[in-house]
Amino acid sequence: MSELLILNGRLVDPAAGIDEPRDLLVREGRVVAVETPGAFAAVEAAETIDAAGCIVAPGFVDVHVHLREPGQTWKESIATGTAAAAAGGFTTVVAMPNTVPVNDTAESLRWMLDPARGSQVNLFAMPAATLGSMGVTLSDYATLAAAGAVGFTDDGKPVLEDHVMRAALLTSGRLGLVVSQHAEDTRLTGGCSMNHGAVAFRLGLRGMTVEAETRIVERDIRLLREIEAEDGVRGRLHVQHVSTARAMDAIRAAKADGLHVTCEVAPHHFTLTDEAIGDFNTNAKMNPPLRIESDRLAMIAALLDGTVDCIATDHAPHARHEKEVEFERAPNGITGLETALGLALRVLHREHGMSLTRVVELMSANPARIVKLGGRGALSPGSYADLAIFDAGAEWNYAAAASKSNSKNSPFDGAPMLGQVRATVVGGRVVFRG
Repeated sequence: MSELLILNGRLVDPAAGIDEPRDLLVREGRVVAVETPGAFAAVEAAETIDAAGCIVAPGFVDVHVHLREPGQTWKESIATGTAAAAAGGFTTVVAMPNTVPVNDTAESLRWMLDPARGSQVNLFAMPAATLGSMGVTLSDYATLAAAGAVGFTDDGKPVLEDHVMRAALLTSGRLGLVVSQHAEDTRLTGGCSMNHGAVAFRLGLRGMTVEAETRIVERDIRLLREIEAEDGVRGRLHVQHVSTARAMDAIRAAKADGLHVTCEVAPHHFTLTDEAIGDFNTNAKMNPPLRIESDRLAMIAALLDGTVDCIATDHAPHARHEKEVEFERAPNGITGLETALGLALRVLHREHGMSLTRVVELMSANPARIVKLGGRGALSPGSYADLAIFDAGAEWNYAAAASKSNSKNSPFDGAPMLGQVRATVVGGRVVFRG
């Protein structure tokens, strides 16, 4: 017997428009039937999951994670990072290319995606948009796409030169894939370690201005217009970890004009402000930095009104000794795969009234669509059997020490969470039980 039954749960599947009690039958890694409760009473399955009191949702998809392998496995490995993903209800992750060496060739991409790396969930990757992520020469997009690339990015660095970004959008647009941009004008951020504002002034730190993010977003939108008008190519821009109201306003306007612009917001940017840095807490240091309250509320408003396409964690593990240094010397980034659902439900669902369907959509169907993962992000018959089963009402506190990640650099250690993953299923196989 190869069947898996999931019984007595509340199915929330935004792609199918379902929010009702349903039982699911899985066979050979695919959903084969979705029926009203009791329909499978005569089915004898190899394994049964009783999902009573829980939400059964399409497995979450994170289009922005750093897994650090190859080259920095003291921070994270593909195996440990994807174990953390499974614990957070994520069944698919997309790895960024800032490894050592940079993932910018078909050979390095195939190495990363090889099952020998021990991924616990579905692993995809965005190779570097430019060779070595140096922002000068495009990598070989066609060859990388044939090897499995789902987009291109120099994440951690922007594609700064106009002519290079134009070529990236044009080349990727012809392939139907996204360029995922880290929107930071680094000509304005040298020596900066946090948001520009009152907290930076109090701490005596140089701050990143709103303009550093906004200029790149506005420039990229202008380039999209140009290539559509002049070259007849519809480019696909994805803006990573948006953190400022002004950048979000530019994205909203571009969408209204019909341009193909998508964007993500990270949980830390809709949960925290720069006040979380306190007295130089390096676990609250990331790039883009935590902003002020008006920016945080603007991210929530954009999540609620549909401007934001997905939630992405920007999971960025660092070893303890790397963070336990002076604030300005500490690396940017925090872990996030195990806290994303708990923060989304606590802040967006409970505090701001977002529906469960919208939360699930932001974490499953929408990100799967951005990177064209057909058959994922939904649970209709024929879809991959990737599921997140969670208790939406469970209240708990996150303990960083218990993380599945190699690293524990989270500003949410001890923070209250709402909603807890009870099981994660990838391709019909249970990979995590809570």
